[in-house]
Amino acid sequence: MREFNYTIKSQVGIHLRPAAELTAVAERFDSRVRITKEDVTMNGKSVMSVISLCVKQGDEVTITVEGKDEDLACNALQDFFESRL
Repeated sequence: MREFNYTIKSQVGIHLRPAAELTAVAERFDSRVRITKEDVTMNGKSVMSVISLCVKQGDEVTITVEGKDEDLACNALQDFFESRL
């Protein structure tokens, strides 16, 4: 299992478009992807789950990746967060 924390820098947080892009990255991998805000954890491969977290600028999220390709998935997700959020 791998995980990382990220503080959202985007002024608009995670709305529909970045949520769809995030889940598209996550879906490329077999590993399970979870996103946690405060004490609520959701499926990182579900657009509706990601949106329901209501992540705004300044919020810290934890991304947890678990599975056979977790290293590749975690690296791709970290790159996504750093470049888009």
